[in-house]
Amino acid sequence: MSSPPPPPPVEPAPALTVLLLYTVTPAWLSLSREERRQVEQATLRPLLSRWAPGVRARLYDAEAFTARCSDFAVLEASDLLQFSFFYEALRDTALFTVPYLVVNDLIVGLENGFRHYERQDGLE
Repeated sequence: MSSPPPPPPVEPAPALTVLLLYTVTPAWLSLSREERRQVEQATLRPLLSRWAPGVRARLYDAEAFTARCSDFAVLEASDLLQFSFFYEALRDTALFTVPYLVVNDLIVGLENGFRHYERQDGLE
């Protein structure tokens, strides 16, 4: 009697992509553009440096195109724990504590997650 074949080896987890939809507050809008740059340099930039290369961010303006949010960020993380640590640290900054922004939605996805499933389950 033969035993069932062993499961395929586990692949490294795919990178996480996080869409962070947010709206800036009147506190942010009341700052001059120079003050906004200073806040960004004091809050976001040090965190991205600290968590690099495990977390990367691209920032987008959206207020002219939707009422759902004023801006959004595309965050890429090497794994869930790296993203979680980055986000916890981000929440401790003035961006959240003043607050300068309010999060409207957080959408998390795995790049090509279905392909990883198919490979893992031998469906490929």
